[in-house]
Amino acid sequence: MKEDNKLLHYFRKWTDIATENEAIILSAFEPVTIKKKKDLLVAGQVCGYLYFITKGCLRSYYIDTKGNDHIYQIRMDNNWISDLDSFYSQSPSKYNIEALEDTQLLRISRQRMDQLLIEIPSLERYFRILFQKAYINALNRLNATMWETAMDRYNNMLKEHPEVFQRVPLVYIASYLGITPESLSRIRKQK
Repeated sequence: MKEDNKLLHYFRKWTDIATENEAIILSAFEPVTIKKKKDLLVAGQVCGYLYFITKGCLRSYYIDTKGNDHIYQIRMDNNWISDLDSFYSQSPSKYNIEALEDTQLLRISRQRMDQLLIEIPSLERYFRILFQKAYINALNRLNATMWETAMDRYNNMLKEHPEVFQRVPLVYIASYLGITPESLSRIRKQK
């Protein structure tokens, strides 16, 4: 499936898109390619875009005062990534976004997104649902780190996103799960 068709397919999951609006939608998004290990966003910059990943893998993370990475998001094909706080508030981001693979994306600026939602009001429904789901996922993740064991978090990730274990270094998976690489190694040996 072509990149453009992937985007339209995902919009159609939660809203109706009239055929005559397809060209308007596609013209609002700009294709971008980023090489493995390159930054899409650096902490301190204002996040200017919302990105749809057509192919590839990225991580969103922050670095604490001790220099340790804490991964907030791991996103792959057919998912969105951004720092929504920075994108909407136009304040400096606390996060870095780095490509873990050569990645192809479609991006839209805040100004163009606002225009697109006026031109095609049905897209507001899509983004409302998308952001609701993102908020619920963030709460679930927070709750999991507070109340679930590391083994439970690992098993849930393995069940819900098994492809992550083929494409993402284990040190990043450990960070995402909120455990040390050594703890992840012990958990994997118990399986």
